[in-house]
Amino acid sequence: MSANTGEMITLTMPDGTAEAYVAHADSAPNGPTRPGVLFFIDAIGLRPQTQAMADRIASWGYVVLVPNVFYRSGTAEQTSPSEPLSDADARAAFMAEAMPRVHGLTPDLAARDIEAYLGALQELPDVAAGPVAVTGYCMGGRLALLAAATRPDDVAAVGMFHTGRLVTDDPDSPHLHLDTVAAEILAIHADHDRSMDPEAIAKLEHALSSVGVTHHTSVYPGAPHGYTMADTPMYNHDAAEHHFVELEKLLERTLG
Repeated sequence: MSANTGEMITLTMPDGTAEAYVAHADSAPNGPTRPGVLFFIDAIGLRPQTQAMADRIASWGYVVLVPNVFYRSGTAEQTSPSEPLSDADARAAFMAEAMPRVHGLTPDLAARDIEAYLGALQELPDVAAGPVAVTGYCMGGRLALLAAATRPDDVAAVGMFHTGRLVTDDPDSPHLHLDTVAAEILAIHADHDRSMDPEAIAKLEHALSSVGVTHHTSVYPGAPHGYTMADTPMYNHDAAEHHFVELEKLLERTLG
C-alpha cells in the first residue's frame, strides 16, 4: 500500500476531541475549492487502509474527511490494529475487542457527532460551499444514512458498502427513518454477508422506494462482509474495484 498523502487534524466534538484524516485533491481544475466527502470508517478504525481509500477518492477531485468515530474510547492508534489483520483469527480477535465500541456509538450519540463532522468538513478552506457526499463502510454505512436523514439539506449523496443491520426489529432501525432523506443512495451489498441477508435487502429496497428516495442497490456475487478492506482476509479485489467505480459515478452525478 502506498504512503498516505493527507494530514491529521483535530476536531472539537460534543464529548472531547477527535482525530480526523483529511485527503486533498492534487489539483482543482474548476478553482481553488473542491466538493467535500465525509468518509465513515468500519469497526476496524481510522488506519492506513481507510486513509489510502480516502486518498483515492480525493484524487478524483474532492476533499475527504475521515473522522475517528470512536474518539470516546481512545485515539485512532488505540482503537485500530497495529498491523494488518492478515488472517481470520486475527480479525476475529480484534472484532471481539471492537464490537463494544460499535454498540456504544448509539444513534443519539452519532447524530450529535455528525453535526460536528459535517460542520468541520464544510469549514475546511478548500471545500466548496454547498452539499457534500457521505460514504460509509460496514457500520459506517449506517452513520452515512443517519447523516442523510438528520441533515438532508447538507447531504447530496450516500454510499453504503457491505453495510449490515440496516433492517432490524428495533424501532430505531435505519430502514424505518428514511422519510427525510433527500440524498441519492448507492448501496452495494455482499451476497455472503449474514448481517444483510436477501430478506433484509428486499425490505430496505421497499422502504427506499416507498418514500421516493432515488437509489441504486445491488448485490455483488461472491463477496463477503468487509470486501473493500485490503488489510483483512475479507478483501475481494474485484468487488472493491467495482465499489470505487460506482462511487465515483455517484459523486459525479451528485456533486458534479
